[in-house]
Amino acid sequence: MTASLTRLASDPLLQGGMWSAATIAAYFAAKWLHRHRRSGWLTPLATAPAILLVAALLLHTSYADYIRGTHWLVTLLGPATVAFAVPIYQQRALVRRYWLVLAAGIAAGSATAMLSAWVFATTLGLNGTLRLSLLPRSMSTPFAMATSHDIGGDPELTALFVILTGVLGATFGQVLLARLPIRSALARGALLGMSAHGAGTAKARELGREEGTIAGLVMVLVGIVNVLVAPVLAWCLK
Repeated sequence: MTASLTRLASDPLLQGGMWSAATIAAYFAAKWLHRHRRSGWLTPLATAPAILLVAALLLHTSYADYIRGTHWLVTLLGPATVAFAVPIYQQRALVRRYWLVLAAGIAAGSATAMLSAWVFATTLGLNGTLRLSLLPRSMSTPFAMATSHDIGGDPELTALFVILTGVLGATFGQVLLARLPIRSALARGALLGMSAHGAGTAKARELGREEGTIAGLVMVLVGIVNVLVAPVLAWCLK
């Protein structure tokens, strides 16, 4: 009986179903917790991975076993990337109205994010793969993972950097907005959308509808621009 249970527990199909269900359950649990305890540190982007990490350690499950069972969730990032065209179309009037300001902000923010990541990684002596994985950290996950793969980085490592950037950016971005005299909804939303992508957009929506709209739009435009620029920058910096 024990041997049969051990074989059953090690079955790849069963493991895949278990970890897929655990990932989805952890996400919804994290959303519920964040809804009842509003804190930047309790965002689902941080809480759900923490729950899964504890579960994996307790069950002695390796990352390879986990990702083997949940890779289909990562595959869904492809359709999610295509779906980003929808908010751009919906906000086309906003893009036409503020295109110059948005273009300048996206160019400055993207250049600062990628160059600072490269400089700090080089200063700390990180190897080529780590540097290239850090380069797209300021994009939303679908864009970042695709870009990381194209430039020779590790997409899964890049996803981790994206989550850390989003959580820290949204938390400290809110602190900055509370201390700086920024009253424009355009500026407040752009700050969060540029620095913290998805997590920043969620935080911007808490501030106001216009802030959330701007943050989401900036997040999408940054992803599109950086997908085109990051490979060229990576090639120039090699």
